[in-house]
Amino acid sequence: MNLYDELIWRGMVKDVSNVDEAKKLLNEKSTKFYVGYDPTGESLTVGHLVQIVRMKYLQKHGHVPVVVIGGATGLIGDPKETQERKLLTLDQSLQNAGKIERQIRTLLQGNTIFVNNYDWISKIDTITFLRDYGKYFNIAYMLAKDTVQKRIDVGISYTEFSYMILQSIDWLHLYQTNDVKIQFGGSDQWGNITSGLELIRKVVGENDAVGLSSPLLLKSDGTKFGKSESGALWLDENMTSPYELYQYFFNASDNDIENYLKLLTTLEHEEIDELLKVSREKPELRLAQKKLAEEVVTFVHGKEKLQIALEVTEALFSGDFNKLNEEAFKTLEKVLDKVELSNEMTLVEALIKGNLASSNREAREFITTGAVSLNGEKVTDLTYTMGIGNKVHSRYVILRRGKKKYALGVF
Repeated sequence: MNLYDELIWRGMVKDVSNVDEAKKLLNEKSTKFYVGYDPTGESLTVGHLVQIVRMKYLQKHGHVPVVVIGGATGLIGDPKETQERKLLTLDQSLQNAGKIERQIRTLLQGNTIFVNNYDWISKIDTITFLRDYGKYFNIAYMLAKDTVQKRIDVGISYTEFSYMILQSIDWLHLYQTNDVKIQFGGSDQWGNITSGLELIRKVVGENDAVGLSSPLLLKSDGTKFGKSESGALWLDENMTSPYELYQYFFNASDNDIENYLKLLTTLEHEEIDELLKVSREKPELRLAQKKLAEEVVTFVHGKEKLQIALEVTEALFSGDFNKLNEEAFKTLEKVLDKVELSNEMTLVEALIKGNLASSNREAREFITTGAVSLNGEKVTDLTYTMGIGNKVHSRYVILRRGKKKYALGVF
C-alpha cells in the first residue's frame, strides 16, 4: 500500500478535496501538513489523540507536522452545535495555549513546527479584516455550512459566525509563508477546511493545497469516545492518571478494538492484523486490548508511567500492595476512595468514611466476621484505632473489605 491507501485502511480519511493531489503529496517526502488546536481548556483529551496519532504516523513516514495553537481563534470559539461558547480572556487563552503546546511537544518528538495564530491574526486590524479577507466570503456560502446550519434556529453571534474566516486566514498564511500543503481535521471541521481552500483559490489562484478530514470516533454503541463514568479523560496526568487511561483502553469492547488499534497507535498494518487474528481466536486473553492500552499510555506518558499503571492494576487484582513504591500510592490516591486518617480515628469510622460500610452497625458486622483487613492483615477488634498499625511509606493504609472493595487511608 502507498501511504494514502494506508490512511484509508486505518480509517483516518473521511473527506478529501482532491484525491489525486492528496496521493501525490503524501507519497512525496517532507510534505508539511497542519492540524489546529484551540486552547479552550488546560489540557487536551483522549478524543484529541486521533489527530495527534495521525500526525505521529505521518511524521514516522517522513512528513512534517505543523501544529497550530489557536491563541487567537480560541478567543472567538468554533461554533458548538447547541449554544455559544463562553469567551476566554486573553490571559486564559494564552495560558491554555502554552500548556497545550507543551503537551503536544512531549508527544511529537522530532521534526515538528509549532506556531500560534495569535502571532498573525492579532496584527490584522478591522478594516484589513473586512477588505482583504471578508470580501472573499459570500454570506450564502457561509450560511450553508453545516456548523452554521445547526445553530440557525437557536441563534449564532457574528463573533462565532466569523470563525471560519479566521481559520481560513490561518491556512492562507501557512500556505504562503510556511509552504503548508495539507490541512487535517475532524469531519466536524470540514466546512472550515473547505472555506480555507476557497480563500487560497481566490487569493493565490491555481494551487496544490489539499484538505482531508477524518471521521469522528464513536464507540460501537454510538456513545462518545473518550468519556468514562467520571467524565472526560484528559491527557494531563494530574487530571486523569496513567492508570485510569490504561484501564479505559484495557476495558475496550471487542467491537471497538480494531478501530482503536488503527486510529490510536502507530503500529503497522501487519502487526495490527496479527493482533486481531490472535484476539479473535482467544478473546478471553484480551491481548489486543492489553497492547492497545500499553501503546496509548506509553505514547502519552512514557514507559515508567506505564509500569506504575501495570503495578497498580496487579495490586488491585491480587490484593498485594507491598511492592508498590510511593509514586504508585499517589496514583491510588486518585483512583480509590480516600480517607484522611488520624491516630484516634476508629476503624469503624474509617470504614464509613471510605464508603466500605454504610453504618456503624454494618461496619461492626464486617469487622467481627473477618471481612476487613488493613495492609493485608485481618482486623477483628471493634475498638481498633487507626494509629495502632503500620503505615506504608510512613502515611498510607490500605483498607479492604471482602475481596475487591478498597479505600486508601492517608495520614
